[in-house]
Amino acid sequence: MLQISNNVIIPENEIEISAVRSQGAGGQNVNKVATAIHLRFDIKASSLPDFYKERLLKLKDKRITQDGIIVIKSQEHRSQLQNKEEALQRLQELIKSAVAIQQKRKITIPTRSSQLKRLESKSKRSQIKANRRQVSDDE
Repeated sequence: MLQISNNVIIPENEIEISAVRSQGAGGQNVNKVATAIHLRFDIKASSLPDFYKERLLKLKDKRITQDGIIVIKSQEHRSQLQNKEEALQRLQELIKSAVAIQQKRKITIPTRSSQLKRLESKSKRSQIKANRRQVSDDE
């Protein structure tokens, strides 16, 4: 079971996990042991609420195929168990991020004093840079 929120849970039978060999330079383990994890999750066939499905399918994410299948590959760790946990965590974060409602930004106006401070700091910086210039002998 993968807990998404208090009342949304994904059963394990909906998540397809397979172990494959990791990519990268060879080592003592890499050619013998399948430690990388391929996780596949079909959004359309899942038991997620319709709201979750709609938001996930609208996402422009390279991990979501055109058929609505989330594909996550995890191969950072040397153990299969750690890679599996990381892949599940990534799936959970992806689903949570899809349904998170972002707050609208409030338009604010800078105060007069903050505007003056900004202009003062700009003029000070300008003076510092002007003092770095070469002094001419004409004067």
